[in-house]
Amino acid sequence: MKNSDTKIEVLGSGCPTCKKLYDITKRAVTELGLTTKVDYVRDVQRIVQMGLMQSPVLVVNGKPALVGFTPDIEKIRKAIQDNL
Repeated sequence: MKNSDTKIEVLGSGCPTCKKLYDITKRAVTELGLTTKVDYVRDVQRIVQMGLMQSPVLVVNGKPALVGFTPDIEKIRKAIQDNL
């Protein structure tokens, strides 16, 4: 899958839920055959700047794809694919 310009981030405070989303997202990216690096951003101010009040946030190409929970890997893969 072509992904040279794809940017994937997990925004969170560093809590266990945020870390879990980060770990599952990295696995989903690998399963999708992407070579995109997943960044883990622990800047709560960035979440607020996006107009969001919950974490963690899965951001794909600058847009929030999932907010406030850690879904299963299927939902994460779908969110990534839908926002590529």
